[in-house]
Amino acid sequence: MTASDFFDLAIKISFGLTILSFVLTIGRLILGPTLADRILSLDMLVTLGIGFIAIFTLYTGFYAYLDMAIALGLVGFLATVAFARFLMHQVTGPTAKDAPQPEKIYDELSEEKS
Repeated sequence: MTASDFFDLAIKISFGLTILSFVLTIGRLILGPTLADRILSLDMLVTLGIGFIAIFTLYTGFYAYLDMAIALGLVGFLATVAFARFLMHQVTGPTAKDAPQPEKIYDELSEEKS
């Protein structure tokens, strides 16, 4: 087995494992019991997409695709931050009835110090 044959075999195995990971992650996206699981699976899909682009870049030898991977990484990061902030405000936002109010927490902490 030459180095070129080994490289081609490694690329094919990488494609197969990446596609399997896509399928399993989509399963978690659909079945995920909580919103946090779904957000995490979307972030994982972005990461797998970046990996797939990297493998495809090695396969074709056309390195301009790496720019797409970088752009996808930036967009994926911003989307994850936006989803995390949405989840945080959904739990502790002004519409949450059971969320502790900052004034009450401050009062309780100042009473404990006295």
